[in-house]
Amino acid sequence: MQYRRLGSSGLQISELSLGSWLTFGKQIDDQTAEELMTIAYEAGINFFDNAEIYARGRSEIVMGNILAKKSWDRSSYLVSSKVFFGTEGKDAKPNQRGLSRKHIIEGCHAALQRLQVDYLDLYFCHRADKQTPIEETVWAMHQLVLQGKILYWGTSEWDASEIMEAISIAKQHHLIGPVVEQPQYNLFVREKLERDYMHLFKHHGLGTTIWSPLASGVLSGKYNDLQPNDTRLHMEGMEWLRDRVLNDRALEKSRELQIIASELGLTSPLLSLAWCLKNPNVSTVILGASKPAQLKENLKCIGAVDLLTDEVMQRIEVVMSNKPKADSF
Repeated sequence: MQYRRLGSSGLQISELSLGSWLTFGKQIDDQTAEELMTIAYEAGINFFDNAEIYARGRSEIVMGNILAKKSWDRSSYLVSSKVFFGTEGKDAKPNQRGLSRKHIIEGCHAALQRLQVDYLDLYFCHRADKQTPIEETVWAMHQLVLQGKILYWGTSEWDASEIMEAISIAKQHHLIGPVVEQPQYNLFVREKLERDYMHLFKHHGLGTTIWSPLASGVLSGKYNDLQPNDTRLHMEGMEWLRDRVLNDRALEKSRELQIIASELGLTSPLLSLAWCLKNPNVSTVILGASKPAQLKENLKCIGAVDLLTDEVMQRIEVVMSNKPKADSF
């Protein structure tokens, strides 16, 4: 396992990390969750990603119980939460979601309790809040850092202009600003990380913790020849995601990528994960897994990076035909 700086910060984060979205407290039992975290930690992964909305707080409870049970030194791992959606889902009352100072502070306290830790290493604003001034959000995050309840903060799925505004506000008022963004990034979704954020990478040292590197499993190859009904895309409530990512065009490209992977002696997931790792602006690739064997296999992507030569990368570009045209700064 290699470790990368989280942007221009001093924090060292493993190039692969483990996320809990859709799995902990929902798709898998607690024993499997513990086994996955143990495999990850023993492989050198030091970042575990979570959020208040995952399984409506249950994901953080499961992870917190595991962390409390393990004898891992607190300084040896990073744990995150995200604030915006709350834990009530569609039943949320006013102030139980969003990025107001009230919800940010209360959300942080609740996450600390569920995760059974004294502080969060990373705290993300899970979406931008059009109803709350960004200045209010920046001040709230700054205050949590000063209180020692969070160490670093960032955003998730914010537009580049919104991140830039947060950074500018922080600089103007001498506050601690965002250092990391958590965007979706994979062979199908590339615009933000390869184009929109380039100014933020170059001039502000933004780090990234990318999610969905396998496009919710489409890039794993599992859907290439059949339609399994026991995947996350077939979970209740995930119809919106299935309709978005599972289509004939995506499957056609997945099959073409599988040919390239086979020629390199790789599986489709290893090719796609290694491709994400090749991007120098990726601080860590968040893996999701429901089975120990799946996680162990995907960890092998580290050794596949060197197989992706310039020639192979160009072949992948020909298949995808979606490389964003980078703006010049």
